[in-house]
Amino acid sequence: MKPIDLRVEGMRQGAIEVARNRIIFVMALFTLGFLMLVVKLISVGVFQADSSSYYRTGNANNSLLMARADIVDRNGVILATNLKTPSLAVSKRNLKSPPEEIATKIAAIFPELTYDDVMKVLNAKGNHGWIKRRLTPKQLHAVKQIGDPGLETSDAEKRIYPHGRLFAHVLGALNIDNKPLSGVEAYFDGDLSDPTKSEEPLVLSLDIKLQHILNQELSVYKEKFSALGAAGIILDVRSGEVLALSSLPDFDPNDGKGPLSKFELNKVLQGTYELGSGFKTFTIASGLENNVIDLSDGYDATDPVRIGGFTIHDDHPKKRWLNVPEIFVYSSNIGTLKLAQDIGVERQQEFFEKLGLFKETDIEVYEKTKPQLPSQWGPTELATTAYGHGIAVTPLHLASGVAAMVNGGRLNPATLLRKDDTQIGGVTLSLSGGVDDVAFTQVISPNNSEIMRNLLHLVVEYGTGKNAKVDGYLIGGKTGTANKAFENRKGYSKKAVISSFISVFPIDDPKYLIFAMLDEPKGIKETFNLISAGMTAAPMVGNIIRRVGPLMGIAPTQTDEIEFEDLMLVSGTRE
Repeated sequence: MKPIDLRVEGMRQGAIEVARNRIIFVMALFTLGFLMLVVKLISVGVFQADSSSYYRTGNANNSLLMARADIVDRNGVILATNLKTPSLAVSKRNLKSPPEEIATKIAAIFPELTYDDVMKVLNAKGNHGWIKRRLTPKQLHAVKQIGDPGLETSDAEKRIYPHGRLFAHVLGALNIDNKPLSGVEAYFDGDLSDPTKSEEPLVLSLDIKLQHILNQELSVYKEKFSALGAAGIILDVRSGEVLALSSLPDFDPNDGKGPLSKFELNKVLQGTYELGSGFKTFTIASGLENNVIDLSDGYDATDPVRIGGFTIHDDHPKKRWLNVPEIFVYSSNIGTLKLAQDIGVERQQEFFEKLGLFKETDIEVYEKTKPQLPSQWGPTELATTAYGHGIAVTPLHLASGVAAMVNGGRLNPATLLRKDDTQIGGVTLSLSGGVDDVAFTQVISPNNSEIMRNLLHLVVEYGTGKNAKVDGYLIGGKTGTANKAFENRKGYSKKAVISSFISVFPIDDPKYLIFAMLDEPKGIKETFNLISAGMTAAPMVGNIIRRVGPLMGIAPTQTDEIEFEDLMLVSGTRE
């Protein structure tokens, strides 16, 4: 081959090599770009998915949503859940329109916002600021119509309580920033806000049907007697499960504010009251358990008793000697205090402490209150606490204690969690929700528990609880009418009372306890202007039992046999 041909061939090979290298380079760039695209797509799919855990802002950054578990009642009815709602913020560096123009347009969309309100956000330090949370679809559309890139909308989650006020005091509420304020929302915040548990609802012991009835009857009677407030609880006496709990006035947890005043506190768990004659249940049981009395024993209740500068008298005086069932049925303060004197301070304190009356309850909310106890425990305190004065407890304290009096003598910690595999008559309870097993406290013997059941039944049949009777149901109960102490605790009002009634049914085989109270009921013509528990709270509880009994599967009965009934006979007749 000639030299010139060799040069040409060499040049051709060089050109081919250059071309090949260029092609390889281009292909490498293409491959790299493709890989970057794949990575981007994966990133978008994983991290910007439209799920319950994340949201996308309209023009800015991606942020986490509240991943909070639902709360349901014992039957799976949703009591608290989450709903996506848009919010409006401003990125000041991205605003194209003058702030004054933006403020004017925004104020026209939201009646609750003034021009000055919006300008305050726009003039605040920092680039980002929230203008309005939880926009309606119409408001969101109007904001989009403004068309300024500095106005950013984003989806956030709002805690929704579908039943409004119905469960307010139990559930509590979240504020606008989704921080818990009270109730089980606050107590179980760690579990509810755990993303790994967001698909597992918190199952409460409450029953929406029973809650509705309790709340409705409390509302009716609160209005009927022009009371300042009302409260009630339905409790399973075997397991300690709270089936319903209501306190009035209440609040709307959807407002994100929680209770706004002391009148809206949870009266069942936070309010402490001198609950009056309901405490006679404990005094009688203590006398039996300490072998101080026998049912045939009695005390002279003829005349009032003077103790510590106070004259103690009976509201329903019989002015004679009363045996133990009569003391309880006729709610004799005189007979009860004389029994307490035989029990003595030390044994009385031991019994009250055993009932949990010296500490706050273990129920699953933070807003609980310790009982208000006497500063000293002398003869006067021994007498007054025996019939429910001089000691202030929450209604739950009373309810849990009375439940122990009738369920075989076992004090079960009250709980807002549904219990699974409950062992009735056993040693422990297996609780749901990760709660450890809790041992029963044996407060009184099963035999004395049976005696207390019969005494409570006598109260409804022949005593101050007659107005709680319901055809077809065997009911036991105890009235409590207590004059309210003044706020400075110096003396008692003569007109303002706490009227309450605590009941158990069916009393021959106790399953459920119902407590209801009225705060300062006013007399009406129907009750001859009387405000005692027998005239106000007892019929309220009777109505509740009449409505919830069938829902609870309690079959009506025709029998009405009561032990110790003969002890109520006086001169051959029953008073």
